[in-house]
Amino acid sequence: MRLARFSLNDAPRYAFVQKDPVDGKDYLIELDGHPLAGDQVKPTGNRYAVDADGVRLLAPVIPSKVYGLAKNYEAHAQFMHEAGHSEIAHAPENMVIFTKPSTSVIGPDDPIVYPACSKDMNFEPEVAVVMGRIAKNVPVEKAMDYVLGFTCVNDVTLRDLQGLDPTWTRAKGFDTSCPLGPWIVMRDDLDWKDAKISFTLNGEDVPMASGTTANLIHGIPEQIAAISSFSTLLPGDVIMTGTPNASGHLDPGDETIVHVEGIGDLRNVIVRA
Repeated sequence: MRLARFSLNDAPRYAFVQKDPVDGKDYLIELDGHPLAGDQVKPTGNRYAVDADGVRLLAPVIPSKVYGLAKNYEAHAQFMHEAGHSEIAHAPENMVIFTKPSTSVIGPDDPIVYPACSKDMNFEPEVAVVMGRIAKNVPVEKAMDYVLGFTCVNDVTLRDLQGLDPTWTRAKGFDTSCPLGPWIVMRDDLDWKDAKISFTLNGEDVPMASGTTANLIHGIPEQIAAISSFSTLLPGDVIMTGTPNASGHLDPGDETIVHVEGIGDLRNVIVRA
């Protein structure tokens, strides 16, 4: 099952996404409430094609906060070292956790704004976890019970500022730095232990950016347990699980597409500030 947030020339609405068996197109089955607010929701009877005039997919959630893990794949840690971005040649033993504010979140096809303070914007395709329940001090073995589902994320990073600032507040938390979408695939409908990630830049595959969550150093249940030990995770909060391999430079005009097998495509274009 897939859960989407969309607009139809007005305020945001929620919908389940279903593929029509006849024409093969995706349709939004509108819901009468907010599924993350604890409401019992049901279909309104309205159905809209995802590509219909006036329909716009939005970020599937607006989280109260976003957490991310840095160097959570050995291949990415080695890439960062070889590219001169890190003095450490391998992934650290302990989790490196950072945050993005809710104002960094945008949705499918929304523009990523290249801020004037940077000259080196980078892409980082990842799988994002969306929480479905309040989670505090959750044990590893129970962690997945608190997950609603998964979506695609591009952890857009200002690499030059990341190297300059003692914290990553500007490098990771600038407006539009957290594209999410196109929708949430429910927890039991994705092989989250081996979700395959790929990336396309201007219509060309970038093989060195691809990978699978099977190679995560700290798995998803471990991430939830660690973060919930110091921070209360609320329904809709997001955890970016890490980028699997190489990242790369972006310029204004570039088209980025994050693809996660079993979820779909998250497309955004870079624009000047």
